[in-house]
Amino acid sequence: MAFPASRPGLHDWLRWLASHRHRAHRAEQDRRRRELARLDALPRYQSAVTDITGRRLELADGPSFVWTYDEIYKEGIYAFHAQHPTPYIVDGGANIGMSVLYFKELYPASEIVAFEPDPALFAVLERNVASARVSGVRLVAGALWSSETTLAFHPEGADGGHLVADGEAATITVKTVRLGDYLDRPVDLLKLDIEGAETEVLLAAADHLPQVERLYVEYHSRVGERQTLPELLSVLRDAGFRLHLLPCGVSPRPFLAQRDYQGLDLQLHVFGVRS
Repeated sequence: MAFPASRPGLHDWLRWLASHRHRAHRAEQDRRRRELARLDALPRYQSAVTDITGRRLELADGPSFVWTYDEIYKEGIYAFHAQHPTPYIVDGGANIGMSVLYFKELYPASEIVAFEPDPALFAVLERNVASARVSGVRLVAGALWSSETTLAFHPEGADGGHLVADGEAATITVKTVRLGDYLDRPVDLLKLDIEGAETEVLLAAADHLPQVERLYVEYHSRVGERQTLPELLSVLRDAGFRLHLLPCGVSPRPFLAQRDYQGLDLQLHVFGVRS
């Protein structure tokens, strides 16, 4: 660390310190851009390791990680102000654990229950949470659904695994659990990114939703299937939420060309808050 050579006054030191911090900030930004570019260029579904969040993270897929990193850390879609330092958070669709670890950065004393049905991703989730040495996290290997059973599941390998609709090919079966069983106490944040099961799950848990202070749902519309957005919005409205919608995957000109990404033609961020 190089200090000014002459005998500086207070203002000189402050200017030097501000300049030094600015250079360090720029250098860290450049490092993150290079790391994101590296991960985005990796072949799909290739495992990797990164420290871009300040922790060692094991990844299952570089490009989907970059997308998720941008949403969580750049756009801050899960940021919230809790009324106390120990919020209870229910995380449906935890994937490799980025959301879990982000919540732990926000609130180290939070209590989190996180669900992930894909066995391969659940193993990565377990390792990432263990590596971070955080407490107060309960991991559940299962899919959220309207009942406790076993259902066919398509493990996409990154962030697109989903319960299988009639006529769709499946490779594994997974156990399911009911969301309502985990909403038996005040919930500071409910996050659901469960690839198309969200409407079924929320309808089944409707009686428990008054326990939830705020929620985030990623709505998924699958090509060729009936859209359930009206039912989803209705159950959230009836539970007393003020709703805010933000597109996260939609064709800008659907009259001319409809989007189809991994069998989806529409994705929406749905935020529910209470006045």
